[in-house]
Amino acid sequence: MGTNKHKIINDPIYGFITLPSALIYDLINHPYFQRLRYIKQLGLTHLVYPGALHTRFHHAIGAMHLMQEALQNLKLKGIGITPAEHEATLAAILLHDIGHGPFSHALEHSLVHGISHESISSMIISQLDKQFKGRLKLCHHIFNNTYSKKPFLHQLVSSQLDMDRLDYLKRDSFFTGVSEGVISSDRIIKMLHVKKGKLVVEHKAIYSIEKFLVARRLMYWQVYFHKTVVGAEILLVHILKRAKHLRQKHMPLFCTPALDLFLKHNFNLSHFKTQAPLLETFAQLDDHDVMTSIKIWKSHSDVVLSRLCQQLLNRDLLRVDVLHKAPSPASIQRKRLDVSKKYKISLTDANYFVQVHHVNNHAYRADAFNINILYTDGHLRDVTEASDLLNLKSLSKTVHKYYFCYPK
Repeated sequence: MGTNKHKIINDPIYGFITLPSALIYDLINHPYFQRLRYIKQLGLTHLVYPGALHTRFHHAIGAMHLMQEALQNLKLKGIGITPAEHEATLAAILLHDIGHGPFSHALEHSLVHGISHESISSMIISQLDKQFKGRLKLCHHIFNNTYSKKPFLHQLVSSQLDMDRLDYLKRDSFFTGVSEGVISSDRIIKMLHVKKGKLVVEHKAIYSIEKFLVARRLMYWQVYFHKTVVGAEILLVHILKRAKHLRQKHMPLFCTPALDLFLKHNFNLSHFKTQAPLLETFAQLDDHDVMTSIKIWKSHSDVVLSRLCQQLLNRDLLRVDVLHKAPSPASIQRKRLDVSKKYKISLTDANYFVQVHHVNNHAYRADAFNINILYTDGHLRDVTEASDLLNLKSLSKTVHKYYFCYPK
C-alpha cells in the first residue's frame, strides 16, 4: 500500500499549507529536516519575548509556502518556469536553513570554525541528492547560484527580497508580538516580476517595499539585536567556549556523543569536506544537546563554567550598555578587575564575563542583488532612487553599535 503524500499543514500565519509533491513530502520527513523542529528560530530571544519559541521547522515550511505563491504568480505573468525548476526551487527554499546548528545563529561560530550555516546547508543538500538518487541536483545548483539560465530562481531563495526574509519578518513579529515587523508579503509577491533573468518589483509595490525595509531595520534593533538577547547569547557562546577549553584539556564533561565530538575538536570546512561522518554527526545536534548539558554543568567543579551556566539558567543575564563607539580599554580592564575579585578568578577567566560585542545593521545593501523597481515603460531604478521616502537612502547606510557586556 502506498502512502498518501498529498498532505496539508496548518500554519498559524498562513492557514493551511499544501505539500505540493511527493519529493517535498519525503524531504520534510527526512531526519535531517525533522531535526529543525528542535532548533529555535530565534535562539534565546524567548528570554525577552516569551512567545518566541517557534522553530526553524516552522520557518522553512512557511518560506516554502511563500515560494509556491511567488512561482505561481510569475507563471501567470508568462515567466517560463518548468515543472523541474518549480520543484527544485521549492526544495531549495525548504532546505535553505538545514545547516543551522543548535540555537540557530547564536552558536554559528562556536561549534565549528570559519564555516557558515549556508555552507553546511549546501553540503547537506549534496548528501541528500545522493540519498534521493540525483533528484536534488538542480535544487543544489539553484541554492548555490550556479544555475545561470534563470538567476531569478536563486534570488527568490537568497537575496535582499527573498522568501526567507518575507517569512521570517512576518513569523518573528507574530511570535514576539512586535508589530513593527508586520509586512504585506502577499502584495509584494503579487508584484514580483522578471526582467532580463533578474527578479524585479513592479512600481505599484514601492510603498510595500519601503515598509518591508523599514520593518527589517526595526526588527533588527527591537528583536534580533535587543541588548538583553545579545547579552544572553554571549553567555551561551561563552559556556560552549569554556566547555571546549575544558574538554580539550581532557577534563570529563557530561554531554551527548555528538556534542562531545565538537567540543573535543576544532573542525573547519576542510574537515567537513574530507571526513564524511562529520556531517552525519552534526545533523544529530539540536538545542536539547546544549540545554541538557548546561543543566548538568551548572554544578561542575570549574567555577567559570558553573557560574556561566547558573547565570543563563536563572536568567541572571549580563548587563549590556549600548554604545556608538567602543568602550575605552581602561573601562574594560576595570570591569575585568571587579569580576576577578568578586568571583575569585584570574583576569584571563574574567574575559568570559566581560565582553565587547560589535554589531552592524544594514537594512538594505545596493549590491549585485539590489531591489530593482520596474516601471510601465520597462526601465528599472534601484529602490533607494525610486522611493520618495527621505529615510530610505539612510537605511542603506550601515549603523555600527557596541554592546559592552558585564555582570550586574
